Amino acid sequence: MIEFWLCAGLLLLTALAFLLIPVVRGRKLQTEEDRTALNVTLYQEHLQDLQAQHASGALNTEQLAGGRDEAARELLADTEGAQALPKRRSLGGKIPLIAALLMPLLGTGLYMHWGAIDDMERARIFAEQPKTLEEMTARLEAAVKNDPKSAESWYFLGRTYMSQERAGDAATAFERAIDNAGREPELLGQWAQALYFAGDKQWTSQLQALTDEALKANPAEVTSLGLLGIAAYESGAFQQAIGHWQKLVAVLPADDPSSQAIQGGIERAREQLGLPAADAAGSTNAADAASASSPGITVRVALAAELQAKVQPGDSVFIFARAVSGPPMPLAVKRLTVADLPAEVSLSDSDAMMPQLKISGFEQVQLVARISRGGNATAGEWIGNGQPIASKTTELQQLLIDSADSKKP
Repeated sequence: MIEFWLCAGLLLLTALAFLLIPVVRGRKLQTEEDRTALNVTLYQEHLQDLQAQHASGALNTEQLAGGRDEAARELLADTEGAQALPKRRSLGGKIPLIAALLMPLLGTGLYMHWGAIDDMERARIFAEQPKTLEEMTARLEAAVKNDPKSAESWYFLGRTYMSQERAGDAATAFERAIDNAGREPELLGQWAQALYFAGDKQWTSQLQALTDEALKANPAEVTSLGLLGIAAYESGAFQQAIGHWQKLVAVLPADDPSSQAIQGGIERAREQLGLPAADAAGSTNAADAASASSPGITVRVALAAELQAKVQPGDSVFIFARAVSGPPMPLAVKRLTVADLPAEVSLSDSDAMMPQLKISGFEQVQLVARISRGGNATAGEWIGNGQPIASKTTELQQLLIDSADSKKP
């Protein structure tokens, strides 16, 4: 911003120079004109004096002619150079000065109305890499506050809220993005997903309408396909879940990390229906079986000493792993009580909350432990957050519950 105002100041000084330099030159011209007029007046008075002396007989005709010639030579000498001055059309000395005073105010006012200083400031802020997810959230919240019409800022804020398990806030953000950008299929799918998890995974007519609208505009809209598969599986409609997930696998890139997890969900649904493993497209459940047999991630969870007196033995402890880059919902969860701490637990694909989302389907995960007196896995009183680790990590991880939970019930 300093560079911008320096450039603006230099341009303003240049503009003022165009106004003030003519004023200074005009004063010089005025001085020359005044001096010339004075010389002409003196010349005329001298001629009148010569005429009076000639009339009284003090000067003869030759002396009168000589006096006139001498006076003319003196006038020419006094006005030499002044005759070359250009003819000046004066606008008055006050008009340029008034314009010079009004120009900074007028320029600033016009820029504040039509300029893009807010966009420049946001671009400068977002050019810096945020150090934490909370810092990114704060930046996006400031961006939508400064420019509520920015659909892009609302969209990324919604995605950030989802990664923080703030589905209700995410739903509001996606709705605002739709208000500004129109009913784009991707936005409709993201909005439906946020509403689904904010509503405790209860399917509603609004969610059905949103996904129908998104898929009508784009039959390959991945968020809507995945959400419909999840909802169908949770309600026991396994055949519908298979249909939605097969469409989703078909449109995903071959190297997409979630493809394997979705294929695993399809095999689980087939098992529920008593169907054999699918092999028509060369896909089998071997990878799913291999992931199920893996030991998973082992973590030792402990409670900070300063919190010992603030918790109760019966308080619930939720230990879960979630994808660093992926859906916000936990991939695997186990539940203990404070009385069990410290405890060592293992999180693997067999602990998956949803069959289509497993630890083995993502490269990096984050371990989290939350204490909730009310038994709410998404909001509690105390929490411990681990650093991102590889999903194939075999070393014992340490997780300490040591800070207040920002998502208090």
